[in-house]
Amino acid sequence: MTALIQIRDLLIQRNGRDVLLMDSLDIPRGETLTVIGSNGAGKSTLLLALAHLLRPTRGEIRFGGVPLGKWNELEYRRKIAFVFQSPLLMDMTVEQNVALGLKFRGATREESRARAQVWMSRLGVDSLSKRRAGQLSGGEAQRVSLARAFVLDPELLLLDEPFAALDPPTHANLLAELSSLLAEDHRTAVFVTHNLNEAAQVGQRMAVIVDGRVKQVGTPRQVKLHPADESVAAFLKEMI
Repeated sequence: MTALIQIRDLLIQRNGRDVLLMDSLDIPRGETLTVIGSNGAGKSTLLLALAHLLRPTRGEIRFGGVPLGKWNELEYRRKIAFVFQSPLLMDMTVEQNVALGLKFRGATREESRARAQVWMSRLGVDSLSKRRAGQLSGGEAQRVSLARAFVLDPELLLLDEPFAALDPPTHANLLAELSSLLAEDHRTAVFVTHNLNEAAQVGQRMAVIVDGRVKQVGTPRQVKLHPADESVAAFLKEMI
């Protein structure tokens, strides 16, 4: 498969401190890569770099073969969608929230409503279309957040621990649904988590980050059976 993302010799610094180092990583089109590590390991830093919200101190990230620095900012923003741990919904109806990005992109009202309906239905919130965001449960709000991202048809979907704040049953249900959606949709996605079982369920491969360094990339089975070094082995042991 062709790589959508290519990362080479990457160094990200914040306040003069090294927070993420990565020698090389390719993410093929259609793959879901899970990024796993302890809190503060550098997982969210990688997402912010992929979103071009953090600039590398050294090295390069390429999207579709083109360095991020050479992309037009607005054009690149339209290639990606970001789902955060908190849904960050606007004070409007579910349907209006889902269609908001399409409105900003100049879609007609008819097109926006039709596309929003498709993704509200797929995420199970179509019956809530006229409900205000403030009246939603945590799980419902995160479903709306996912629909708002998918409706934009992004080439790259970035998800930063989107279910961490949800109760266990809701968490499990949404995780299973998202896994199925990504598999059916062949959407390139990077999913950040600190939960090993979650990483194994969602991703075809996982990248393990320890203390700001990407130590191993492989299938969940490869990582579990053959940790790259003692730091990866120690991290996996903590997760069991």
